[in-house]
Amino acid sequence: MAKKIKIVDTPIDQRETFVSLQKNFADSELSVKDKLKTLYALQQADTAIDKIIQLRGELPSEVEALEEEIADLKAKSSQLSAVIDQFTKSVSDNKQNIVESDAQLEKYQKQLENIANSREYDSINKEIENQGLLRQIAEKNINDIKLEISNKKAELDEIKDRLGVRNDDLKAKKQELATIVESTSAEETKLKKERDSCASKIDARTLSAYDRIRASVHNHLAVVTVFNGDSCGGCFSSITPQRLIDIASDNKLIICEHCGRIIVNPDFD
Repeated sequence: MAKKIKIVDTPIDQRETFVSLQKNFADSELSVKDKLKTLYALQQADTAIDKIIQLRGELPSEVEALEEEIADLKAKSSQLSAVIDQFTKSVSDNKQNIVESDAQLEKYQKQLENIANSREYDSINKEIENQGLLRQIAEKNINDIKLEISNKKAELDEIKDRLGVRNDDLKAKKQELATIVESTSAEETKLKKERDSCASKIDARTLSAYDRIRASVHNHLAVVTVFNGDSCGGCFSSITPQRLIDIASDNKLIICEHCGRIIVNPDFD
């Protein structure tokens, strides 16, 4: 009994070009012509999806940038509010120090009325002097901190104003984006289904190469038709008569020698 030969799939090489695929392009359940038509239909669906994305323009990135800026402003606002709260507490603490110093001063002033000797007099006067200095320091601290609070509140008000403007901008951008998405969502959903259907009929190796070509060219066209009867529809370079015949036959995978795109029969349009 003859042994069955196990076919081992060669791993996909990300550097592989369409030229290296030509030799086994025909090894598929689809005919070469149907496979070429499917590739072209895939390209058409991708191009239509690209146009919808272009219609949105920079709106998605603008919305994302605004959301990041607003999050940053909110974080700064929270930090400033925490600093102001800390400063306010410090003012309260210094006011309490003044109250305590005043109580001590009143106590020492009464003690001066009943001193027994000069040594005790000097000691009490020293305490009165110390409490006076402590009171002055507390008052200076309060004035300095109040100035800082005023500055921080001005910063906070500025941030709140910016937040208001940015929130309005974000609301407008989101509404504009939502309007575009809503108007194109049905079409985009349909196109994505068509795209997935085409992609499912193409082998992984060819699909991988198709995606790489799309990513490498500025207009994202990996599959093009003949332009003006004798040129590549991607780079507009001339095509030799023999290759034009091959393209018209729908029996070969034809690659543009200049740009590497697949060129298919213009009748596919």
